[in-house]
Amino acid sequence: MSHKPGARPHGQIRQSQLITSFGPGSMMDLPNHSVLIGGLDSWSTGGEEILEPRLVDKLKSLFDPPLQVLKLFSPPPDADDPTAPQTGITAWQFPEWFITQDVDSDASHGTVRARMLVHRKMLSKGKFVDDNRKKRAVVPVRFVRACKNGHIGDIDWFEFVHGGQTDCRRQLWVEERGTSGDLAEVWVRCECGNGERSMAQAAESPQSLGRCDGRRPWLGLYANESCGEPNRLLIRTASNAYFTQLMSVISLPDRYETLREAVESMWDFVEIAENADDIQRERKREKVRKALEDFTNEEVFQEVKVRRGQSMENRKSIKQAEMETLIASKDELGDDRPDGNFFARTLPKEAWDARWMDSVDRIVLVHRLREVMAQVGFTRFEAVSPDIDGELEIGVRRATLAREISWLPAVENRGEGVFIQFNKKAVEDWVAREDVIARGVRLLGGYEAWKAEHQGSAKKFVEAGGLLPYVLFHSFSHLLVTAVSLECGYPASSIRERIYTIPDVGYGVLLYTGTSDAEGTLGGLIQVGRRIHEHIRNALEMGELCSNDPVCAQHEPANQHERRFLHGAACHGCLLISETSCEQHNEFLDRALVVPTVDNLGIEFFKMANE
Repeated sequence: MSHKPGARPHGQIRQSQLITSFGPGSMMDLPNHSVLIGGLDSWSTGGEEILEPRLVDKLKSLFDPPLQVLKLFSPPPDADDPTAPQTGITAWQFPEWFITQDVDSDASHGTVRARMLVHRKMLSKGKFVDDNRKKRAVVPVRFVRACKNGHIGDIDWFEFVHGGQTDCRRQLWVEERGTSGDLAEVWVRCECGNGERSMAQAAESPQSLGRCDGRRPWLGLYANESCGEPNRLLIRTASNAYFTQLMSVISLPDRYETLREAVESMWDFVEIAENADDIQRERKREKVRKALEDFTNEEVFQEVKVRRGQSMENRKSIKQAEMETLIASKDELGDDRPDGNFFARTLPKEAWDARWMDSVDRIVLVHRLREVMAQVGFTRFEAVSPDIDGELEIGVRRATLAREISWLPAVENRGEGVFIQFNKKAVEDWVAREDVIARGVRLLGGYEAWKAEHQGSAKKFVEAGGLLPYVLFHSFSHLLVTAVSLECGYPASSIRERIYTIPDVGYGVLLYTGTSDAEGTLGGLIQVGRRIHEHIRNALEMGELCSNDPVCAQHEPANQHERRFLHGAACHGCLLISETSCEQHNEFLDRALVVPTVDNLGIEFFKMANE
């Protein structure tokens, strides 16, 4: 809702919420209005630029055609100085249909409660004046229409009630014909007497709402695009009304930035290099030798290929680059400075060695880390998660944040974490077991059932045969988040996971905190990391028994009645955690791969402490 210069804003929201929950195209309730957050074109300037070249390079390739120029900015902050230029975000009033708050006494009898349905143009100073000159307070109607491409708009109530095009413009009423609030008991009728319809019909029969006209009201007027998808009923405050599509990276140590600068300064000498030996020959020049003295020939040659656009580095996934960094140092990595972006220290094995830790190769305490998270777009009805490599798929249909993308909103979070690296051979031997493969076939059956219901959707890691390792460590991560949260001082919803299952590099789990203020750097996870073997033991013991066993342990992924296609032995009683913590929206979970359950399949990866 735009406002005059100098006027007070209609509401406030945290910057991080504009990335994760209430970005462009989302609906929210302000104290006196229901609004749709405007696109990036209507955001005021004032946010700081966030520098993260690795993330920017990945984001450019997501668009068709790929972007040549892209920057990241934080959302505009609220200025503390009252004389400073006003900053803010435009929000458009939405929906434009309202219902009166008071129940009409003439229309009410028995359990029927009737309220008038009126358009915004019929209001006077925010209230509806009826034929008797009575002023009625109104609230926004809770039903709108949307499509899977993110378009949204008001329901054409006259057409809906009369079952098609009509010239009737008599008064419409919303009636609650029961006390449960179920859609089958909510009816819309017209005073003409020739039309009434249950909202349940709108939910069950998408054709009753017609075809989408491609409306994108968050981008302003004349922003429609061709669509034609069936409209679906959407409840404004429902959790499926808005899903942000985010991409995040963890900032790597400054060594990579220094390497990039060194190669750039010596580019005239190294640009024609065909291999690492050519770099060695160029080092005979004193100027080149001094500039590149901190780097190996292989590192320099890889950076040369990056600049040419032909390096494997460009094709490395986000998580591959991160894991290579986490396992790069035998002792310390990064700078231990208060303003540093990354500092990690390997914990000696004697501090965490135990029988149930046989499959663990390394524990790394990440004292400082910086995560940069950017919003790329959004979807409605169903979320689209990044794949396990940390990247969004190119070509995925997402609603745009602006008419022309030249920048994207981002936030930087600082925190701490614990990284657990697993033995590569132990994982490969486990995956090759026949009983484990048989479990994988059952999990794959659930995935195929899910895929059949989600036409056009697929997960690359499943198709590539990476299902079992990912489900194993994803399930382990959820158990560990729950166990760690009991002692670390952070709530479970503040601990996030990053699962690394990269066959060419290795396997690992990073639990970390990340907030836009100082709350993520209080040291709780580092203290937990010093006794991580105890917490892993507690996590494994908790995973053996679920309060919903044996139903949970014996769940079949492909079961059409339960419709939990991406779950094995997993439910709210054992593995499901806050979705703000999980990178896959609580999907691809099975504790039977981690620990023995009451079903006693014998496929668990971890050896228990009491064995």
